[in-house]
Amino acid sequence: MIRLTTLWTPARQAVLLIALVACQAAAAGPEDDRKAFVAYFQARFPDIPLAEYVNGIYAIDQDSREQWQEIEEFPPYEFAVEQGAALWQAPFADGGRYSDCFVGAEPGVRQNYPRYDLATAEVVTLDLAINRCRKKYGQAELTFGGEEMLALSAFMALESRGNPISIENPAGNPGALAAYEQGKQFYYSKRGQLNFSCADCHVTSAGLYVRADRLSASLGHPTHFPVYRSKLGNMLSLHQRFAGCIRDVRAKPFALQSKEYRTLEYFLTYMSNGLEANGPGARK
Repeated sequence: MIRLTTLWTPARQAVLLIALVACQAAAAGPEDDRKAFVAYFQARFPDIPLAEYVNGIYAIDQDSREQWQEIEEFPPYEFAVEQGAALWQAPFADGGRYSDCFVGAEPGVRQNYPRYDLATAEVVTLDLAINRCRKKYGQAELTFGGEEMLALSAFMALESRGNPISIENPAGNPGALAAYEQGKQFYYSKRGQLNFSCADCHVTSAGLYVRADRLSASLGHPTHFPVYRSKLGNMLSLHQRFAGCIRDVRAKPFALQSKEYRTLEYFLTYMSNGLEANGPGARK
């Protein structure tokens, strides 16, 4: 059974939660949602600068932060970045390259994904865009969550560091807004035998303990993926982390890059708009 050890008073928790729900109920659209989301965490953790949320739990847990900073001196994700750089630079059989698909700020485009594609009426993540590029030039698609996909996304994430997350406001398009709302509904819906939602752990219980681990805040979550997980000994995508969370509440995970996960990523990334891209990361 998961036990949450409180570090703050139930009364304060209730007041902040009611404030967040009230703001969202009265919100006119995604930007109002985002402002309420940010305000909630700033009230919850008043001593944490907004920019620090890109560091996940290490923005909250100072003891773990010191260990993480030591790990970052010799980043365990370097091998993936090097592999990704080699893949990026290698031309396809017909002479095409990844840079032909990501024109402009390539390969530092992580901050622009996910995005809503008007042509296909769907949310396109960076992983999906990579495979679309490969298909365009006659290459076999990479496995989502596979070594090469993780390496490419790690390299592109590193090249994007420091760029502010810049997701276009979904309110400007009915299809985009519908996708955003689907992701938002997923985020706040309870599921599994434990009857937990994403928000139960990473909003109302952020900073509290689950056994020996503290729960990170949702704000900034998508900014540092993919990550190297020490306990797994390999890289992990954001959608693999989604799947792990769903398993933890004893529900059945969806397929990587499913519509459910893509709209969830769309919602969460928009909530972090303006924060700097900070991937790849290292986590316990």
